[in-house]
Amino acid sequence: MTRVSHLGIAVRDLEKAVEVYKIILGCEPVTIEHVSDQKVRVAIFRPAGEESAAIELICPDPDNKSIQAFLENRGEGMHHLSLHVDDVASRLDTLKQKGYRLIDEKPRPGAEGKKIAFVHPKSTGGVLLELEQD
Repeated sequence: MTRVSHLGIAVRDLEKAVEVYKIILGCEPVTIEHVSDQKVRVAIFRPAGEESAAIELICPDPDNKSIQAFLENRGEGMHHLSLHVDDVASRLDTLKQKGYRLIDEKPRPGAEGKKIAFVHPKSTGGVLLELEQD
């Protein structure tokens, strides 16, 4: 089954953004963590409960060049759409066979211990797409 997992929002200052979103969403983040493999710190909000789509604030480490460049070029804001899938590796294989441009050809570790992989926005109508598996 595929469903929307979360919307990723790039921010420069995680603590400041958390305070803003606590007021906007009316809840606390369910987790704030460092994801060393991705070189980011994230705060995840689930305002409508565990089964709802989340809001993920993403703050890059100084050596995360891709999100740093995103912030420099576009400013803070919507970064990616994440879809929960049953099997990331299988979905990547299918997309690759159909000629989609992949950023990750194999799943890697993501926030909350999930497996993730990104599909290049040139293959998805300009949207950076993340595939996620529990």
